[in-house]
Order: sequence, then structure tokens, then C-alpha cells
Amino acid sequence: MPPSYLGKILLRWCDHCHAPVLAEKCSCGAETRSVPVTPPGDARPAFPADVALINRIYTDHFGAPLIPADHLALLNKVPDKDRMEEIIVGGGIAGIVRYFPEQRRWEPVPRPEACHLFTPKKRFIVVDDGAVPFIRDQGMSVLAPGLVSIHEDVRAGDEVFILTKDGTCIAVGRAKVDAATAEGMEKGQIVRTRRNVASTIVPGAASWDDAVQANADALRKTEASAILFVQEVAGRNRDLVANVSYSGGKDSLATLLVVTKAIGKVPMLFADTGLEFPETYANIDEAARKYGLDLIRSDGTTTFWETFDRQGPPAVNARWCCKVCKLTPVGNLIQANWGQCLSFIGQRRYESAARAQSERVWRNKNVRAQLSAAPIHNWTALHVWLYLFQEKAPHNVLYERHLDRIGCFMCPSSDMALIHMIEDDFPELWKGWLTKLEGYRVAHGLPLEWITEGRWRLVEGTADDEDSHY
Repeated sequence: MPPSYLGKILLRWCDHCHAPVLAEKCSCGAETRSVPVTPPGDARPAFPADVALINRIYTDHFGAPLIPADHLALLNKVPDKDRMEEIIVGGGIAGIVRYFPEQRRWEPVPRPEACHLFTPKKRFIVVDDGAVPFIRDQGMSVLAPGLVSIHEDVRAGDEVFILTKDGTCIAVGRAKVDAATAEGMEKGQIVRTRRNVASTIVPGAASWDDAVQANADALRKTEASAILFVQEVAGRNRDLVANVSYSGGKDSLATLLVVTKAIGKVPMLFADTGLEFPETYANIDEAARKYGLDLIRSDGTTTFWETFDRQGPPAVNARWCCKVCKLTPVGNLIQANWGQCLSFIGQRRYESAARAQSERVWRNKNVRAQLSAAPIHNWTALHVWLYLFQEKAPHNVLYERHLDRIGCFMCPSSDMALIHMIEDDFPELWKGWLTKLEGYRVAHGLPLEWITEGRWRLVEGTADDEDSHY
């Protein structure tokens, strides 16, 4: 799938602080260097559970964990059929993890630079010195005459490291044959090498507190710009009651912090679909309590199930759920309480093409009583996280359990990697959803694969309403 440019890629790295930095100069005074991530480049912190998953994947395949202890790591989601994420450590791309839904398995796709972080214990091959320049410099495949040895665990289709006799990694690639077959070959291709954009990795320990300090100057400027935006928009619309649209996610939390610093305490407006995670409800209550804000809820639970019975489950390209469960109830709530209002919303350009093209101040066609404004429109996910770390804000604990976005637990826009994780980690929630899907499947004569392969997430011949998001 082609890369998607939604804004300037801002991710850089300070080799002195061993931390990601969102400016050309670190707060320590050192110059930073760009990190060659794939667009849109909306990298986020790898939490301990993310690191543990990646290290398990690499250990299972290569016999050793990829990410060293006490090193900062980022994950950058890139376009793919399901989920694929670049792993950034030491300021470079160390590799990728890719999910295959049909097999419910992760595959590691390493970069040669990974060997600055770890030494593979299996699934590697050693080549003759004479073959090195052709493989390293010209990207040629490994042929049988250049093979010195191959690890016994290598199977056709495996990702492998290509090493010299002294253990230096010169390339990576995909094995074309099993180890046993390769050892008996006199000619033919053993490994097809893969060319990657060169990346620099400088290992070094650091904490997220160190990263916050390294970005102190950048965060100060970013916050000041967002505060000024809020003050200007509120000043132009003094006749409208201001509030913050709060979802329990990181972006709405950052928006809440900016808005309260800019104009003081305002109500939190929560669109309750009845389909949120328990952790999300807990976070919403915690944020309201911590910052002393009134919490106003709309309720879309009844309308969701009524629409489900008529139309079936919402889909990626037919997200009737947003309009039915959020926009319409919120619109009714606004009219009942204020007539009209000004809502500050945690919308960011790096989330999607539609949001990248959106104005920073707009009216949703489905909620004309609400004037919406996006203070953090130009922030990346890393801006948001560093800001939350700096402010010691109470973020939703679900982010530490592999969720990269917070919403309804059965959101059809989730990839299958996330859906399978939710199945495993939230069995009671998912059991209830499966019961509803099964009832609809049987009533409409649909095949079992409609559920097992996640086909319920897509409706053929239907275009999504891009203005349905909230």
C-alpha cells in the first residue's frame, strides 16, 4: 500500500540524550537528526507491554530480544492489509512487526541495523568473503556458491539475517529454501535480499522523563501556540458556551489540558455509546475529578441496538454508529442545555486523510448547533504523549495494553490484530458482541466466515460518510 503524507514528518533524534525530539535542536543544545520513518510518521511510545510483545516475537524467531532494557522505543504504524509497525530504537528503524489475521500470528521483518541492538541466535546464514560486496553493496541475492553455513531452523519463507564469517550483518532477506535443502545445493538462490532505506542506530539508555526534558523547548512552543488558538477562537465566539469533547483518549485529554490553561474550567462533554471499555469510563470519571470539571453525558445506547437490528453491525465503510450513537445524541443534548455551543475537540491531521484536509474550526453537517475547534490539529502522537507525560496527566490505561486508539470496544475501524487482542483480553465484552453477530448472521443466512474472518466489518458497495466522525 502507498505511503500517506498527512503533514510534515517531524520525528528527529538526539544521540546525546538518546531520545526522540520534535525539533531540529534538542533542549540539551545538541543538533538532532531526522528519523526516516514511513509516512504519515505518527509514531507513538512503545509501552512496556508493546516492548514485551516485540521482544517475544523476535525471540521466538531469532532467539534473542530486539529492544534492550532501558532503551526508548517508538512504534510507527504504516499502511498494510492489517497491522504493520516500524520499530524505532536508537534513532533508527530496527525492524518491523506484521500481523497475519488468517493465521493469528506476528512476523518479524528485521533491518540490518538491528544488529547494533542484538545478536541473532538462529535463522541466520553466513556467506563467503567473496560474496560480501555483491550482497552488501549491490543488493544481490545469496546464491549457493557463496554460502558458508545456514542455521538449522531456517525454513523457506523465513526472514533471515545475512552475516559475514566474523559475525557482521551485511543484509537481511527472505529464505527461498529450507536449511536442509540449502546445504545440498550447488547452484541456485538461497536468500532473496531486501533493500531498505538506510537507517542509523545509536544505542543508549534513556527514560521518558529524559525525553520530556529533551523536548522542553518544543513542547513549550507547541503548547503556547495551541493556547493562543483556543483564546482566539473563544474570544471570537463569546456568545457560545465552551466545552471540551472528551472521549477518554489521549488526544481529548491533551485538548482538555490546553483548553483549561487557556480559558479556565469548562464542562466535559462525553458521548456515551454504551459500548466503551470499563477502563474508558473510569478514565473519564478520573479526569473530571482530577481537574474539577462538570461532566455532561449523552446516551446513544438504545439507538445503537435499534439500528443494529435494522441494518446489521456498523462497518468500516458504513459507520452509521458515529451518527446514531454520538452525533445525534450530542446534538440533542446541546440544544437542550445551551441551544448552541463551542466544543474543543482532540482532532489531529495525522489521524486520517479526511482530518488532514479538515479546517481547524468547522461545523459538522450533522450537528449544526455545535461549532467545533481543534487546538492540537497539527500535533503528532508523540507531541501528545510527551505533553501528557510532562503534565503527569491521567491517561487511559488501555494504551498500555496495545490499544493505539480509544473508542468503542468493537469498533469496525480496528484492524484484526487489535480485534483478536480484544477477544483474548476482554472475553466477556467480546462474548456479548459475538452473540449479537451470531443472531444477525443466522437471521440473514450469512456464512460463518462473516464472523470468523471479520467480514462484518465491511459492507459491499457502500461509501463511508467522512463527516460522521466525532
